[in-house]
Amino acid sequence: MPMEPSQWIDVVEDKFKYSLRHFVIPTHYKDDVESILIPHGLIMDRIAKLAQIITSEYDNERVVVCCVLKGGHQFFSDLVHYMKKALNRQGKTLPMTLEFIRVKSYENDKSSGSVHISMSEKELRELEGKNLLLVEDIIDTGNTMKKLLERLQQYNIKNVKVASLLLKKTPLSCGYVPDYVGFAVPDLFVVGYCLDYNDIFRDLDHICAISETGKSKYAI
Repeated sequence: MPMEPSQWIDVVEDKFKYSLRHFVIPTHYKDDVESILIPHGLIMDRIAKLAQIITSEYDNERVVVCCVLKGGHQFFSDLVHYMKKALNRQGKTLPMTLEFIRVKSYENDKSSGSVHISMSEKELRELEGKNLLLVEDIIDTGNTMKKLLERLQQYNIKNVKVASLLLKKTPLSCGYVPDYVGFAVPDLFVVGYCLDYNDIFRDLDHICAISETGKSKYAI
């Protein structure tokens, strides 16, 4: 069941718009981002809470925690770190295995309209009968995740849930809301904390709004 809006942090641009002067930003990005929307410390605290919520809703059965690459890998790493310390519904630690899938749908700041999935047919069939938690960096229009979930329906997976660090508040949304959401963010192209723009900005700790200079400089 999708998470209710009252359960996530709603990032409102005029309230969550921190000056670059107040935080450490790599000098090579000083002109490429407009503002900081979510500082790194707040990201980490929210992930720790999400880990507690997610783990508490599982029983003792093993969960396949699957990272949606590339952007999701930092969120995935930190979420798994905290899930290892959290307790499940029975008050025990949760057995997990880790998996990775690459899903690509963007060029520059626009969706390409098609979804490319890296897992082989054999790897997908190995998910049959298992509990699967997909870990994603951001749900934008929701179309990419909807197509991925539609594909996974073919493989008789016991249970599929999605945890996304960010949910974009965009009029282009198809209406899809994941099971777990960290933050709802404004309709901006955001980068940092491994969210990229053409593979740039993954080395930025905070989640920031990209500037027009940054878009122009790193466009392909």
